[in-house]
Formats: sequence, C-alpha cells, structure tokens
Amino acid sequence: MKVKRKLKCSICGKTYDNPVQRCECGEPLEFEPFEGEPYIGKSVWERFWDFWPVEPALDFSLGEGDTPLVKSRLGDEFGIKLYLKNETVNPTWSFKDRGTFLAMSYALKAGYKAVGTVSTGNMAASVSAYATRFGLKAKILVSESASDEKLKAVSVYGGDVIRVRGDYGKLYFESLKLGERLGVYFINSDNPFRIEGYKGIAFEIAEEVSPDYVLIPTSSGGLFRGIAKGFIELHESGLIEGLPRLIAVQAEGCSPICRAFHEEKEKVERFENPKTIAKAIANPYPPSGNAVLKLLREFDWECVAVSDDEIRKAQRKLAGEGLFVQPASATGIAALERLDLPEGAKVVSILTGSGLKTLSDVPKEDIKECSLERLAECF
Repeated sequence: MKVKRKLKCSICGKTYDNPVQRCECGEPLEFEPFEGEPYIGKSVWERFWDFWPVEPALDFSLGEGDTPLVKSRLGDEFGIKLYLKNETVNPTWSFKDRGTFLAMSYALKAGYKAVGTVSTGNMAASVSAYATRFGLKAKILVSESASDEKLKAVSVYGGDVIRVRGDYGKLYFESLKLGERLGVYFINSDNPFRIEGYKGIAFEIAEEVSPDYVLIPTSSGGLFRGIAKGFIELHESGLIEGLPRLIAVQAEGCSPICRAFHEEKEKVERFENPKTIAKAIANPYPPSGNAVLKLLREFDWECVAVSDDEIRKAQRKLAGEGLFVQPASATGIAALERLDLPEGAKVVSILTGSGLKTLSDVPKEDIKECSLERLAECF
C-alpha cells in the first residue's frame, strides 16, 4: 500500500519507499516531515488530516485521543503553571491507543489479516482490543514470567497470547522477522505508524496552551519521538512560534537513555539489573534510545531520572488531585523536584496510563470499620 511520505532512518538518514519498520543499520525509521494546516473537525484525526501518513479508519475508532488537559494545583508548589495531559482516559487506559489505531488503520488498508506486538502491558492490551475492533487476528507475545493476573486484561479481547521462553530482549527483533515471513504486521513500541499517532498529543496540547516545557515518561522512546515530531511539524508548518523544551523522564532503576546522555556516550547501552516500581518504562535496552539521544542533543533538551520514593510521592500527589495513575505516569511530577524551572513557566506533564493497571503496587490505606448504630462517632 502506498503511503504519503518516504521513511527515513532516525540515525543514518537512509530513505525507504516501502513502509518497512527498521533501517538496515538497525535503527528505527520515521516518516519524513509533514506540513499542513488544521481543519474544523470533531476528532484530532480530522482536525490534523494533513499530518497522518495513512488515512485514519475513522469507522473503527474507539474514541482515542482528544484527552483532557487539566490545570493542576500542584504547580503552585513549584511556582509554575502546571497542566496534566490525561492519557489515562483513552479506551484501554493508556496513550498506546493513539499509535495502535493509526498502525491498525494501515494494516487494514494494506490487507493484513493478523497483527501482533511484543508486550506484557499497555501495548498488549491496546493491540488486542483494536485488533478485535478492526476484525483482525492478534498475536500477543509475552515473556514467560508474565503473570496470569496481568494477562487477563489482554486475553479478554480474544487475541492469542503466547508465552515465549528465551531471551525476551531479542524477541522484539525476532518478531519483525517472523511477521514478515508469516504475514503478521507487528505493531511494536517504535513502529513508524505508532510514532505518528503519538503526534496527536502535541497537536492537542498546542490547541490549548503554548508550553515552555513538556515532561515525558520515557521507556522505548517511541512516545518521546512522537511528541517531538508533532511539535517540530507544527513549528515547520508555521502553526506555533517556537518549540517547547522537552524533558525525557526515566526511573533511576532503569535509565539507560539518561545515563548515556549525562555520561556523553555516543550510543545507549543496555541497563543491567533494572529494578523499579515504574515497570511500564523499565526498558533496559530501548529500541528508540539512540534516536531519543540524538533529539536531546540536537535541540538542547534534557533527561532526568527519578527514584522510586519520588515516584510514589508524586503518585500520591496526583491522587490528591483526583487522578490515579500508574507509577510510570507519575515520573514527570517527580521530576519537578529535580528541575529548576523559571517562575511562571508553563509546563505540561504527560500522564501515560491508569493506576487501575497496577493495583498490586498500591499500598493498602487504613480503612475504618464501624457499626451502623455508632456511625456518627466514626466521622
């Protein structure tokens, strides 16, 4: 199927006419920049029609995108104007639905009968749900250590969940080879269409506020790349005056990109023995790590790593705002403790996924018990 733009390697610059997923050099591909203008439309897919590499299959949309940008009281503590981009309200409770929908639109139009992904969390649930919606078969590859409880939210949609014995780190790359051989389109973490779908977050933010900073929880690097590409395309199209400063946020217990950035390494290296409560961003060898590293240096952006204690504290703060997020989503708020931002700066923190996905990590609070007759005494 013909798409609107060529694909270009994020590192070496080699271009491809066909929508393959990775460059011969091993790095991720992305579509060449789009330019356009916004239209009047109900959804982000309609309003920014010029900016997508494939026509979104709107009849199959589950209402992903157009998530709330919430003004937060937490900004007062830091002397900033803080906004929370609440991606937890997407159909499967995470930002992944944006990229899944656009990639699924391509898969359907290209004639695929089956799609797949390598994931045990948000992406697995998203691909499984949207495959059912699009009438496609889903192959979800998970590690042998994936818990039965975690996989319930994936298998409920009807996809084939396959536990894979062996090196889970190699599974990402093996899945792409297997997909090509068997005709299964794998929608992994940095699939080029997935990255394009994440641009919508930048588009929606720009419709409401002109931020000075955007805090982005960062794992594989796909979300960071997508948001960055969105703002860059808006700027090159003359729709915004300047670029916000993007800040990649990782957990200290698994921070390969931040480590490479601060140690001035040429490439991201595998992070050995990762350990953090922010499991959704605990990717020891991120497939888009080098591409994120390049963006950070090219635009003088920043990478910050935060501790588990800081993440827990931030998660409780967000709950106090009425927003229950998974630990990875709270890393942006945790990073505010480590950043010296200018007074009055406009800051957006991306809340990537719902806390309902990680209930086992939530400490049990004290719960009062009282008889009906003595209820007034318990208040």
